[in-house]
Amino acid sequence: MTAGHRITLEQSERHVRVVHGGEVLAESDRALVLRETGCPPRYYIPSGDVRLDLLTPSDTRTHCPFKGTASYWSRPGTADLVWAYPDPKPDVAGIKDHLCFYEVEVR
Repeated sequence: MTAGHRITLEQSERHVRVVHGGEVLAESDRALVLRETGCPPRYYIPSGDVRLDLLTPSDTRTHCPFKGTASYWSRPGTADLVWAYPDPKPDVAGIKDHLCFYEVEVR
């Protein structure tokens, strides 16, 4: 990590749900919450709690110097709706096999 940059990862105590186009894409009581300097909290949902059958892999890849290289999935009409780090950096290894959506409902 660079000076002044911080990432924390912890088990969320909240129920997380993702609805898009009227369909539930994910629902979990096992999400992780990642807090990163300068970014909103992000909920990483175990892949087993995500409807992967409703998502299409994208060719998009991005690189974060703190988390690694992200892969993306899309829905019809919405590109790159969800992402994951298949081989995350050691400091955030817990997000492996978890997916993150831009918009989630948290209860």
